Amino acid sequence: MKILKFGGTSVANAQNILLVENIIKKESSKGKIVVTVSALHGVTDQLIHAAEYASAQDENYLQILKNLEEKHLYLVKELIPILEQSSWLSFVKKHFNDIEDLHSGIFALGELTNRVKDKIASYGEFLSSNLIVARLQYEGLDCLWMNTADLIKTDSNFTNAKVNIDITEKNIRQYLSHHKNQIIIAPGFIAQDEKNNPTTLGRGGSDYTASIIAAAIQAEELQIWTDVSGMMTADPRLVSRAKSILEISYHEAMELSHFGAKVLYPPSIQPVMSKNINLKIKNTFAPEDEGTLVSHQLPDSEKEQQQVAVGISNMNNIALLTLEGSGMVGIPGISAKLFQGFSQGEINVILITQGSSEHSITIAINEKDVLAAENIINSYFADDIDLKRVSPAKIETGLSIVAIVGENMKNRSGVSAKMFGCLGNNGINIRAIAQGSSERNISVVISEKDTRKAVNVLHEEFFESEIKQVHLYICGTGNVGSKLIQQIYAQNQYLKENLFINLRIAGLSNSRKMIFSDHGISEKEYIDWNENGQEASVRNFADEIISRNLRNSVFVDITASSEVPKIYESLLKRSINIVACNKIAASSDFDTYKKLKNTARNHNCNFYFETNVGAGLPVIGTINDLIKSGDQITSMQAVLSGTLNFVFNNYDGSRTFSEVVAQAQQEGYTEPDPRLDLSGTDVARKILILARESGYPLQFEEIENISFLPEECMQGSVENFYEQLTKYEDHFKALLLSAQKEDKILKYTAEFKEGKAKVGLQHVAPGSDLFHLYGKDNIVIFKTLRYSEQPLVVKGAGAGAEVTASGVFADIMRSI
Repeated sequence: MKILKFGGTSVANAQNILLVENIIKKESSKGKIVVTVSALHGVTDQLIHAAEYASAQDENYLQILKNLEEKHLYLVKELIPILEQSSWLSFVKKHFNDIEDLHSGIFALGELTNRVKDKIASYGEFLSSNLIVARLQYEGLDCLWMNTADLIKTDSNFTNAKVNIDITEKNIRQYLSHHKNQIIIAPGFIAQDEKNNPTTLGRGGSDYTASIIAAAIQAEELQIWTDVSGMMTADPRLVSRAKSILEISYHEAMELSHFGAKVLYPPSIQPVMSKNINLKIKNTFAPEDEGTLVSHQLPDSEKEQQQVAVGISNMNNIALLTLEGSGMVGIPGISAKLFQGFSQGEINVILITQGSSEHSITIAINEKDVLAAENIINSYFADDIDLKRVSPAKIETGLSIVAIVGENMKNRSGVSAKMFGCLGNNGINIRAIAQGSSERNISVVISEKDTRKAVNVLHEEFFESEIKQVHLYICGTGNVGSKLIQQIYAQNQYLKENLFINLRIAGLSNSRKMIFSDHGISEKEYIDWNENGQEASVRNFADEIISRNLRNSVFVDITASSEVPKIYESLLKRSINIVACNKIAASSDFDTYKKLKNTARNHNCNFYFETNVGAGLPVIGTINDLIKSGDQITSMQAVLSGTLNFVFNNYDGSRTFSEVVAQAQQEGYTEPDPRLDLSGTDVARKILILARESGYPLQFEEIENISFLPEECMQGSVENFYEQLTKYEDHFKALLLSAQKEDKILKYTAEFKEGKAKVGLQHVAPGSDLFHLYGKDNIVIFKTLRYSEQPLVVKGAGAGAEVTASGVFADIMRSI
């Protein structure tokens, strides 16, 4: 015999009940079944709300009861043919008259006892089960209504009665042995005490009813029919890629249920668990889905083939209470005293952790119990607090518990490290940790605002290793930024198929507009994003990134703005990786540069700025590799401006210097203001960054900058700058001729040696490594302790939107 249970959503309306009818028909064709049903969705809560209104002498209870009555009358009209409706309409009206009488009594007394509350609550299942029987009998099925309240006997702890299992199982076995109907329909949740007063079985009571019946007759299987296709690897409202769990052990199911998985309630599993009866969780609205099988523990040989964890669960509205003090060390009975107080105060302890020093003990409870728990602690330990042996209870609220569950965790090493590592790398601070000796559950307490992020991070780490979701926030959508975005769209399919990485552009911003999408801005949406975006500001962009709190986040700065680097620190402190094409942060005051590097290190994230020097060339990466391997850089000689190299390679006197600079700007090699390039400021910043990455605490002011531009060129607007270039053409031609007289060429170089740096225009001879440098190419010549005679040379294109974007792209990939 199989036992089937249908929850409130499964019997919410006539349409759903017809789905239930089809399932019952199919299952009963295979053998005798017992079906336990809940009240129509929301009915029990509404009955209790009406009673609470009545006890407050608020006549709004009458409207609630009227709505509930109409709901049940409408159900009769939908399920039962017109000619047979009369008796069932009368049935509903009669019982709602009784319900109204009860509420009228509550209204008159202004009091609602738990005993009366149970009486009222029992009507929901009573009505739904009878109406389903009426429908099935009309369909010609061999169906009988079984009053579980007559069979399930409990104590008189109203609203959460304890079942007398021995008597109850005997009653159920006798009843089912005497009634041979193919289908037995039974209301869940309701029972009676020894004096036949109505009682209810508390949270998850209908599941519990079905489980008790299944255990009493040693059923073949218990089926729980609900609105999801079994237990999930995580809450699908938080994790879009959550999967159904095909098979899970009783213990695993109980752990997941305890920490928030709403499909099952732990007490409902206990009766079938004790009898080794398989439990199947199925979807009423997708009956062909396989669902989840909850069964006995798998043999060790089969466990080895399973993944480490079966699911992730979470529980919100958690508070931490900490009791600490030197008077607790080595003193027996402290925990017993604490739990005795909580027991008497009826406060449930969800999680407990204690350090080996015994100096403190921390417990997690529901937030609603905080004040009561604090009073209990401070009362029970009043003498110790007065004598300073124990401190008053410390309270933290706004927390959540996230638990990862799996029988197989005890057979694998490194599970905790994997869990804590991925949380830490995403800036999720752990407030408390608990792991049972069974090793099937590792629980952490975190800030509630981090719950979604934490569950997604863990789900990705343990269940979605094939695809890692990365969220990019790109600030700056000009020439380089637009090229980067195009490269990401073009390359993403390859990344997914070969590296199992999915890059989502979760936010875009320029100086005017910004736009966000947690699921990624599609290529189609990108085309006209400027029209749909909201007004932008650097601070608001950062605040939105932080508030969204998405896992694996990378902020990409492709601007020349001095404002954008001001938000770096706040982002790094939230473990958001930063990739910067912008040179301002790394070339700012040395203490600021160092602080940003340390902040990234301290918060387990990355701060990469390879494209600050040499566009896509691996210059900074080369320095880092040399330093990590124990080498020391003694000197550097470089051409670091693709713009200046382009200008001096193309300036041969046949065109004016102004025309060549204009060409460089038109082709995208210069900054928006070319003076940043031609003044040597940009080159000075680059050699400064290279010196710092090499381990030298250099400041920008210490760099010697030998300018070749007349002072007037640096004044006024960009338009004025070009006018001055034309005016001083003879000056630039003289520079060119002086080099040509020596059979040399002009190169704007940067040098670093003996802790000092300088930049300026030089005459370069044909024998120099700097001579054969064409177009927009850059070169860096390193001399180190290892490369002392034959230098290490990095050379290639050092400017251009395409190569710079590819360098930023490479940094993004390194950062994740």
